[in-house]
Amino acid sequence: MTGRIAFQGELGAYSHQACQQARPGMDVVPCTTFEDVVEQTRSGGVDLGMLAVENSTYGRVADVHSLLPRSGLHIVGEAFVRVHVNLLGVRGANLAEVKEAHGHVVILPQCAGFLRSHGIRGKVSSDNARAAREVAEAGDPSRAALASELAAAIYGLDVLARHIEDHQNNTTRFLVMSRTPDHSRRAEHMVTTFTFRVRNIPAALYKALGGFATNGVNMTKLESYMVGGSFTATEFYADIEGHPDDENVARALEELRYFTTNVDILGVYPTDRPRG
Repeated sequence: MTGRIAFQGELGAYSHQACQQARPGMDVVPCTTFEDVVEQTRSGGVDLGMLAVENSTYGRVADVHSLLPRSGLHIVGEAFVRVHVNLLGVRGANLAEVKEAHGHVVILPQCAGFLRSHGIRGKVSSDNARAAREVAEAGDPSRAALASELAAAIYGLDVLARHIEDHQNNTTRFLVMSRTPDHSRRAEHMVTTFTFRVRNIPAALYKALGGFATNGVNMTKLESYMVGGSFTATEFYADIEGHPDDENVARALEELRYFTTNVDILGVYPTDRPRG
């Protein structure tokens, strides 16, 4: 696939790896923030945007779920990226020389055991790939970065220790965003993502979700977040297995709409791996 795809971070970030995995052949465009990714995509500066939404160790990525509904974009794909954390040092350095390791605040807890066992201090960086670039620029063998092997190749660093994450199932889920929706059935197994706000009646959420149970629709995600900073305005973000054209999904969504003030479908897209 040709075109341009934006991601948050610098070249060599795990989001860059996600772009290579999910949309090989597209030119990548690094952005400073998630909001920049959205704006680049919305304005037509790029064709697609890649957004990290959750990590199996750390949990959901802050603010992304509230950013998606107001982005004006549509989810057209997903990618699960196995996050291997590597200790990267300057050429010729060795593990015994490393005194501090720089990485994003999210990645430091993911390899805390390794750092502690080797007496290495963790230092917060705004981005893992940026940490790799800055370690390469500093040329100090006592400084290392926690980043991908892709970052090591880009910035000319040695991999001093591979796959040092504490949890061996460490995975990040990314969503591929587009200006235009694509609700076509492109695979046997599809995911539908939507947001909704329940009506102010007793047991509204229980009743709204009942249609998915009675119609045999598997809901793989349900999260809530405040709207506009209000404790009384709560919106829900959900993923379900299936396509809106499936009879059971259509019936479930119809029941949902009866007990809600609004339902917005954010995307219909092929699943990247089995759920359950």
